[in-house]
Amino acid sequence: MSAGKPPVVDLATWQAARAELLTREKAHTREGDAIAAARRRLPMVEIDGTVEVTGPDGPVPFIRLFQGRDELLVYRHMWHDGAPLQGQCEGCTVSAWQMRDAVYLEARGVSFAILCEGPWDEVAPFIDFMGYEQPWYSVRGLDEPLGGEMGHITVFLRDGDRVFLTYDTTGRGTEPMDAMFALLDMTPYGRREAWQDVPDGWPQGREACWYWRTDHTGASPVDRSTTRPAPQWTRPGAVPADTLGRHAHHH
Repeated sequence: MSAGKPPVVDLATWQAARAELLTREKAHTREGDAIAAARRRLPMVEIDGTVEVTGPDGPVPFIRLFQGRDELLVYRHMWHDGAPLQGQCEGCTVSAWQMRDAVYLEARGVSFAILCEGPWDEVAPFIDFMGYEQPWYSVRGLDEPLGGEMGHITVFLRDGDRVFLTYDTTGRGTEPMDAMFALLDMTPYGRREAWQDVPDGWPQGREACWYWRTDHTGASPVDRSTTRPAPQWTRPGAVPADTLGRHAHHH
């Protein structure tokens, strides 16, 4: 057996090891349920639901995004002004791409939308290129919790014509939108990111998010100037990139 792989055992030995890990997995699930129960008990903050965001039909009051439902979950997508398609954020693409369909949220009475800090005249062609069908709105110039720092999941509750902020998370807190991470964590080599705990002699990881951008061959070179966010290569008209084209100033 070559190095860098799990040891080989008989089925009974594997089943015993699997059962031992399952005990820990179940405890982890129960703790997650307890945290969710505490999250439901957080207080909330009233915000102005008449603040206007800009979508395909022009400015609309934020409360319109609830689509008549009582709960709204949004993802706040960053933007690089003036950058070409391939220069937009690969991390926000991870989340937006994997949440192209919110039908199960809607079936439970939760609306979903993406809020983007970019100007609508730049954002609209990007949405069209990516083939996104979920509701997008520009929040250019708005403060938290609609504008401001991006890369967040933010949750709101509506009570009639009143709107309340109930929850917000960022960083790895957004991973529930990104099913690939939990699936990769089930594989022997995981995410192949340098921070992971792997046995000696196993394949070493690279920087976090190295595989979120690829070039036209499907590789993820260290020099990212010729790469796109990985899903862009599935889009009609995607061609090899010459540069990220990002401006020096990032929001």
